[in-house]
Amino acid sequence: MLNTLFTGLFDSDITPVISVSDFLLCLVFSLMLGLVMAFTYMYRSRYTKSFVVTLALLPAVVCIIIMMVNGNVGTGVAVAGAFNLVRFRSAPGTAKEIGTLFLAMGAGLIAGMGYLGFATLFTVIMCAIFILYNRLDLGTKKNTATYKTFNITIPEDLDYSDVFEDIFEEYTFSHDLDRVKTTNMGSLFRLTYNVSLRDASREKEMIDKLRCRNGNLEITVSKQETNAAEL
Repeated sequence: MLNTLFTGLFDSDITPVISVSDFLLCLVFSLMLGLVMAFTYMYRSRYTKSFVVTLALLPAVVCIIIMMVNGNVGTGVAVAGAFNLVRFRSAPGTAKEIGTLFLAMGAGLIAGMGYLGFATLFTVIMCAIFILYNRLDLGTKKNTATYKTFNITIPEDLDYSDVFEDIFEEYTFSHDLDRVKTTNMGSLFRLTYNVSLRDASREKEMIDKLRCRNGNLEITVSKQETNAAEL
């Protein structure tokens, strides 16, 4: 009686029917894998509540979609088209967040195909590697340079091509003129430099020399934005 209640309207003898027990088993199993991945991601990582909840639910969502497709080519194409219409309206995710979402989708896909053992093995191995790489701080810069962005305003009669070259050579490992912009009706230039400082404690000393060179006009120092270009 219970199986009849969950039988599809268009099921036939040719179409494989998913039993309620198999459906619930795969669903509960995917939710457990999602929780494991969510707690793994929270280990030594910065996270938001919305992302963790999404990560915990994603394997179950993918699992059910795979079970519903279940070899039906037409349904599979329709599902692929529906996923292509999805657009995230939040801030762009980091490489770590996107990678973790792919892991969760992989676990849900494997579970949805019925390979619960492989889904467990996949989750355990990938979560272990995730934690290991976080503990090893894989990819962390080991040099002593401090990366900053300098916005320097200069008068229009000052040649910006090499006006600060000697100062940057003294205080930085490397420097790059990233952007030049005119301001104040063209009477001023605003230069944007990406630099790596040799010694962060001498930053004020460097700024004082830059102020003497640019006529004590505005200078802004900020951290370099690297997250936006992660992927």
